Amino acid sequence: MPLRSPAERYLEDFHQRQPGTTSAAFAELKAVKYSSSYAALTAHVPTAQSPLNVLDLACGDGYLLKLLADRQQPGLQLTGVDMSQAELDAARLRLPSDVTLLKERAQALSMATGSVDVLLSHMAIMLMDDLEQVLQEVQRILRSGGTLAVLIGRTFLLGPVGDAFLDAFRPIAKEDRLPHLPMGDPRTRSEAGWGTLLAEHFTDIHFEDIDVHWQPQPAALWTSLKETYDIDRLTIPAKARLKERFLAAITHLRQSDGSVSTGWGLRVISARRQ
Repeated sequence: MPLRSPAERYLEDFHQRQPGTTSAAFAELKAVKYSSSYAALTAHVPTAQSPLNVLDLACGDGYLLKLLADRQQPGLQLTGVDMSQAELDAARLRLPSDVTLLKERAQALSMATGSVDVLLSHMAIMLMDDLEQVLQEVQRILRSGGTLAVLIGRTFLLGPVGDAFLDAFRPIAKEDRLPHLPMGDPRTRSEAGWGTLLAEHFTDIHFEDIDVHWQPQPAALWTSLKETYDIDRLTIPAKARLKERFLAAITHLRQSDGSVSTGWGLRVISARRQ
């Protein structure tokens, strides 16, 4: 196995310590046109009764796979891949026994060439090392005409709440000497970049920007934020300072019921394997 980057080692450690954080953050939030960001991906899985093999790459605790399993769709074969054993353990408890779960890296998948009809990935592929190798594996295991649909982050916290967070976070990260930890390939941040990444083996590339709206109470907002990667990496005293500054900064943004209006900007990239 090639040497893993500091970012990949950190991500594996984080998800070993805190499995299920992604579904906890996104599963209950409605997205534009969809009941959730997960539903924005399951919409790319046909409901036809013919045999269909679906892979969830970086499946986490199996929330997306459970949505598909709940269809009880004849011929639907489901597989999840993740590099975190803790996430896979949580997925195993959630999912029916006929869902296959594999502990693997996306850069080296064991699945047979041309064996997958639909490949999905929720909030993960933009963080992966050696993305060209990941996509080489993706195009290898997808059948000709197969579907790729991935969801990535486009904007962190939406609106003035997001601005307040960055204004509070940046000086504290500097004070805490938080080391830079680059994650993923910068090309995933633009349509042009994705066009470059997918052009050789994919066609019908489509982008759909969706916003997930959220109106949490400040305490609930902080509980969710403290489980994001950059805040997780702060020292305990720095986290305490950030909480105090951030919650003070959004006091004037509270609505009549005490909540604040924010959310996440997301993007679905879909394409067809040539």
